[in-house]
Amino acid sequence: MKPSAFRFGPFELNVREHLLLRDGSAIPLRGKLFDTLRVLVENAGRLVTKEELLQAVWPDTAVEENNLNHSISLVRRTLGEPATGQAYIQTVPRIGYRFVAPVVRTDAATLLAQEAAQAPERQQIRFCNAADGVRIAYSITGKGSPLVKSANWLNHLEFEWNSPIWRHWIRELSHRHTLIRYDERGNGLSDWNADQLSFDFMLGDLESVVEAAGAERFALLGISQGGAVAAAYAARHPDRVSHLVLYGSFARGWQLRDDPQDVESRKALATLIRLGWGNEHLVFRQLWTSLYIPEGTPEQWEWFNEMQRISTSPDNAARLFDHWGRIDVREMLAQIRVPTIVFHCEGDAAVPFEEGLRLASAIRGARFVPLPSRNHLVLAEEPAWKLFLEELGRFLGWHSSVQAGGVKAL
Repeated sequence: MKPSAFRFGPFELNVREHLLLRDGSAIPLRGKLFDTLRVLVENAGRLVTKEELLQAVWPDTAVEENNLNHSISLVRRTLGEPATGQAYIQTVPRIGYRFVAPVVRTDAATLLAQEAAQAPERQQIRFCNAADGVRIAYSITGKGSPLVKSANWLNHLEFEWNSPIWRHWIRELSHRHTLIRYDERGNGLSDWNADQLSFDFMLGDLESVVEAAGAERFALLGISQGGAVAAAYAARHPDRVSHLVLYGSFARGWQLRDDPQDVESRKALATLIRLGWGNEHLVFRQLWTSLYIPEGTPEQWEWFNEMQRISTSPDNAARLFDHWGRIDVREMLAQIRVPTIVFHCEGDAAVPFEEGLRLASAIRGARFVPLPSRNHLVLAEEPAWKLFLEELGRFLGWHSSVQAGGVKAL
């Protein structure tokens, strides 16, 4: 029986369903592009001549070789191949192409069953009220010892669920923990019309979510701006936090750093936010996307572009960006007494690598782990993601029977 599904790298090609998935998320690849990839994957390891490809993809139409070259180029972009590399498709000059990545052949039903087994259960989205009455949306997924993720700038619980940027984070953490996430005020499913967006209210929102979810003692994950909130919470509530995980974070906002040129450039970005946030002009949105995931694929860029548009309003985005720029938790760091690990990507342009070093050095006993990536958010296909999971698992004791605590009234 001819296989109808294939796995290679983070991808799944379901021929029967005419569907390409990356880490469980569908990637738009229609018509002749899908057929071009299908023929190459079905003949993985074998040189497929240009004549064979043209006949297989355009059996009843006479087309020029340029059509095939263009299709190959677009397929490579979809797979995220480096501009000068051939991680999946090898060109044999003047002859044809060879699919060189290892391929696992199976049937579509098995592929779908495997994907279903890997995917976390559907999230439970709930709401609680902050101290000032602002409604905060939070979600609970997975089973096991609780892990709370503080909100970062740009969140949307529902839109993140199957995204190519966050899906691997949610899946891996939900497999090992009861994962509690929430949308910050002014973002996503939480109230957008919040009068107060200051740091103190952000910290209060985390406290409200923890109480509403019934988390008594838990590991706490803070990403980007959420790392400062998580650090402040750990300093204020050492009895509640078993482990503190900070990723791509900082202790002082961009307005307080000793780099006048960087401050001026971010002030310019703040102006662009007010003028063009949510605008349909792709160039503006791509500016932010290139800052956060410069090594992303076209599909990942498209998702992040759309995330900007739906996550919050232009006014809220500008206000939040301004408040995050004035964060200063440096004096609180010395009060942290819980085990702490700090991750930071070496080429991060959104939050400078040096800020991660400063953060780790100010927390007693904190371990610092540099990640080999230029992205602010590590993507599933990067070697840095595997390293992150290995170090995080060692820190949180994924291979130990010791649990961090319990969650009541979930």
